[in-house]
Amino acid sequence: MNDLFSIKGKKGIITGASGGIGSTLAKALAARGAMLGLVDMSVDKSEELAKALEQEHGVKVVAYQCDVTNPESVNKMMDSFIADFGKIDFGINNAGIANIEKAIDISYDDFKKVIDVNLNGVFLTAQAQAKAMMKQESGGSIINTASMSAQVINIPQTIANYCASKAGVKHLTKALAVEWAESNIRVNSVSPGYIATELVAEMKSYHEGWTSKIPMGRLGKPEDLEGLFIYLISDSSSYMTGSDLIIDGGYTSL
Repeated sequence: MNDLFSIKGKKGIITGASGGIGSTLAKALAARGAMLGLVDMSVDKSEELAKALEQEHGVKVVAYQCDVTNPESVNKMMDSFIADFGKIDFGINNAGIANIEKAIDISYDDFKKVIDVNLNGVFLTAQAQAKAMMKQESGGSIINTASMSAQVINIPQTIANYCASKAGVKHLTKALAVEWAESNIRVNSVSPGYIATELVAEMKSYHEGWTSKIPMGRLGKPEDLEGLFIYLISDSSSYMTGSDLIIDGGYTSL
């Protein structure tokens, strides 16, 4: 059983790695022996985290600067990762942003920015990972961070662009899973509910209203997601692809 769920020695990328869900996953995966590329727009925090994880767990961790909305930047990052690590076993495409604006008022630029990062960025990084996996002919696991916002419309906050982007991630994941299955590349998405990241912590005025509608009665913690990501990276999920897995304390069950 330990071997089935083991990720020791596996090599992979986490985008949006400098904080929130990304940094929590980096800590959990490094503690279990995975070797990591930490990808973000700014490498200051990622470099600090990489050094700390290397020292604490004795695994190779490297920080990479990358704009996930820029194909050249993504391809350069992927080439650097392969040069440093030799291969890629998994990719976690977690970079994302949100802004709260009414759909009637939002500018096209603000709408497009969220779509570019949350949806186009997932496609570009997944595509680069898949190309590398196909070249090495060993398959791999790609995990895209979607959201329960792909299933429901959040209220009272107004985030039409975010909901649209995450619904796109969910369906994109299924399309990629079908296309890449013949190359033994599994593609799944994880859809968190309200998770107490730095971004959510700033939205205190919404917390009481959210938790009153969550059957488990609390916000999620980034650590609540660790087990699912480990499962999807490990060989124990070798027959799972095209799935969207919701972790939301029961919110979308109502």
